[in-house]
Amino acid sequence: MSETPVTSSVSKGCFVFKSTSKKRKRHVGVGGYLVDGSDDNGSDRFRICQKLWETVQMNTEVIQDQLNKHVLDSLVEFIKKHDLGNSPDVWRQRSSEIPTAALMLGVNVPDHAMTFRSLCNLLQDSVTPFVVSVHAKECAAVKLLIHKLLEQLMGKGVSVDEEQEDETALLQRTQCTISALCQWYKTVTKKCPQVSPQRKANLKNNDLPRSLPVVVIFKDFEAFNSQVLQDFILICSRYTQELPFIFIFGIATSPSAIQHRLPHSVSSLLCIEVFQSLSCTQHLASVFDKLILNSQFPFKLSSRVIQVLVGIFLYHDFSVQNFVKGLQFSMLEHFNGQPLSVLCCQKKEALLFAKTLSQKNVERIRHLPSFMRYVETQEPQEQVQLLTSDEHVKDTCQKLLKNLHKYHKNYYPILQCLHSLTSLLPKFPLGKHIRELHVSCIEKNLWETEEYDSAMQLLRILAKDELVAALEKCAEILKSAKTKRMQNVLQQVEDFIGRLEALEGVTSEESTGDGVILEKNRRTDLFQLQKTLLEKESRRTKRVNPYEVLRSQVIEFIDSLVREYLTPAELQPLSEVCYYSSSAVLRQRLNVSPRTSIQTALSHPFHYLQNESLKTNAGTISSAAPDLCIVYKLHLECGRLINLYDWLEAFVTVMSAAEDQDADSEEKGKFDSLKHARFIQAVSELEFLGFVKSTKQKTDHVARLTWGGC
Repeated sequence: MSETPVTSSVSKGCFVFKSTSKKRKRHVGVGGYLVDGSDDNGSDRFRICQKLWETVQMNTEVIQDQLNKHVLDSLVEFIKKHDLGNSPDVWRQRSSEIPTAALMLGVNVPDHAMTFRSLCNLLQDSVTPFVVSVHAKECAAVKLLIHKLLEQLMGKGVSVDEEQEDETALLQRTQCTISALCQWYKTVTKKCPQVSPQRKANLKNNDLPRSLPVVVIFKDFEAFNSQVLQDFILICSRYTQELPFIFIFGIATSPSAIQHRLPHSVSSLLCIEVFQSLSCTQHLASVFDKLILNSQFPFKLSSRVIQVLVGIFLYHDFSVQNFVKGLQFSMLEHFNGQPLSVLCCQKKEALLFAKTLSQKNVERIRHLPSFMRYVETQEPQEQVQLLTSDEHVKDTCQKLLKNLHKYHKNYYPILQCLHSLTSLLPKFPLGKHIRELHVSCIEKNLWETEEYDSAMQLLRILAKDELVAALEKCAEILKSAKTKRMQNVLQQVEDFIGRLEALEGVTSEESTGDGVILEKNRRTDLFQLQKTLLEKESRRTKRVNPYEVLRSQVIEFIDSLVREYLTPAELQPLSEVCYYSSSAVLRQRLNVSPRTSIQTALSHPFHYLQNESLKTNAGTISSAAPDLCIVYKLHLECGRLINLYDWLEAFVTVMSAAEDQDADSEEKGKFDSLKHARFIQAVSELEFLGFVKSTKQKTDHVARLTWGGC
């Protein structure tokens, strides 16, 4: 960037300088991120990041489909039973009533789009090709709603005659009526009902429907105008004999929203059945378990990054999709800013990259904090080799990567086992959700916390049945682990289960030692449990039964597993290559203040655009900046009222500098219609953002609305 000339002036003002900096060639990667082409492993990092991005996207859709399978299947059955006329509620459904499904999706509105897309595909494949989905913003009037209905139905690949295709193409908005839809529907279904092959295979010959239903999905029911909904329902109720309508209301709040938006005279025309989807917290738990708590997924998040993402989820919008976007953004930041992230991949590929590390990356490995701690623990001769021999560093790196992958394969099964045990305890000392336990484990030594000591003490008074059930859950978890060490742990757990079941004549009171049974469905006083523990310790002459001895052995075995496998991730050598820990950057990008972001973008466009020509000193305006930024910086020099003509002249002066006109030229400072239009558009955008407004005091002035910084 060229140096900006120093300008001295008696009066305050804005000085315009044309930028002469040269642009560097950079390559755009995933999500618009810039990848430096000179980096020796930039293409490999881009490929690995893109592969992980696609994996996250695909797994998220699969998880959501699995979670929504029950409610979607219930909706399909609801539509089929009303379509075939064998509904058990048909005796109470009048001829003018429209079957309506109230689909309760929750307040996580950004996640609804994927659910409705899956629902539309499922209905078109197995029930009917006549599926319409409408948004409130597209249907401000009844006429627009009906037009949207006809437009989607007649453009969904429905087979019609060639003569009627021309009529459909020439259909005008004035002809968009339900009666026109009835005529089209009769023509389409006159010869034979269109039943998909999948639906024919599911139905018997005598169960084939008499007509195909027309399913209308209102994606955001609460956002629709009440009068539009009322008029549309009243119109459709008069054509129920000719058009088999079925409505699906997507509701984010509660079923009472239908009564609040529709009067009784209209809601009585609907035969409503409520369907409840899983909560967004359950959805988040599934995504967290299968993406983050998965040894097959090489990219990891630090404890603070997880807390930032979960905090945004809980206190902002409850959107799992936005949580996944935060995860993907973390991946972009990690692979873009960490050159050693090329090792953040599957085991075989990571070992291959470790063999071919460049000298620059070998030096980067030596400067990793975790690797430096590892070097300090080695013998002096080994330390010399690690600090001087690049080949020895590559060999050591392969060994450390193997240990890191083995650490993750052993970490997650033990974590799940510990959570299955502590989830039985009252008050959940180590957290109700497994992500809370995971954050505690990767942040510090779990066994040094008071919560862990409290959990171990409560586990020592578990009843026999509860302990056996918890160990059986642990055995199921360990069966999926593939390492030899986990298989040995599985054999020991199964041995404990057999020894516990072999105990005979142990009652429930004797099994706890003090007659305290921890039931999950019964409220237990934690103070009473602590009191019982103290009384138990004070009884020195108490006779210990065989169950108590075996239970102590089980708890000690669990404690040894925790101390061996649930060590903090940052203590593992080379953990930086796969763990993203820049929580401050993530919070700044995902949880920003709108006003601060807008003023930063307008005052310093280089902050977001990263264009060298936009770098300026304080009090100067770059001629290469967007029109809106120029107009904004010029208006900062004005008072409460801004003269539009003076503002325009200042804007034209900046534009003239951009066109490199001579300072003494007569053309400089004059403006044409194009510059005038650009100025008007920029002022309109500034008014839309709330910085200025028109005033009645002076017709050729605007009033300034903002003062000072944030």
